[in-house]
Amino acid sequence: MPVADAFVECLDPELCVVTAEADGERAGCLVGFSSQCSIEPVRYVVWLSKANRTHRVAKEAGHLAVHLLGRDQYALARLFGGESGDRVDKFATVEWGRGPHGTVVLGTARAWLVGRVVGRFDGGDHVGFVLAPEAAGSGGGSELQQPFRLSDADDITPGHPVD
Repeated sequence: MPVADAFVECLDPELCVVTAEADGERAGCLVGFSSQCSIEPVRYVVWLSKANRTHRVAKEAGHLAVHLLGRDQYALARLFGGESGDRVDKFATVEWGRGPHGTVVLGTARAWLVGRVVGRFDGGDHVGFVLAPEAAGSGGGSELQQPFRLSDADDITPGHPVD
């Protein structure tokens, strides 16, 4: 067993959906690694899998949108985590609109944040996109709703190809 496995198995992070658009191409995925990473100035980081279409689109995007889901939004998590944007238009069946800087904002997210990409860091099989928050809001879900966590997604098989 790798050294960190026992520690990592204790974690149950909140998941989010990250959306990106560049050169007329939209993408979005369920993300398990994200966090505030600075207090002053405020910064937020989301880690996107290099195998994921969203990573390819995000590399060209100046802004990303991060969406928090409620525990009752399994179907939305399943769509963005279990389907590949290489095969399915994930935005065809969900409520979304244009946010600041032309970002794609999901209308039913519990809360959302739009950030300007101020850094990218290779972390192995994921790249960290550091965001400077520029706008935030809430969607149709209750801000007080229980968050959607990793344990809520146990049966979602990643939709992107795995090497």
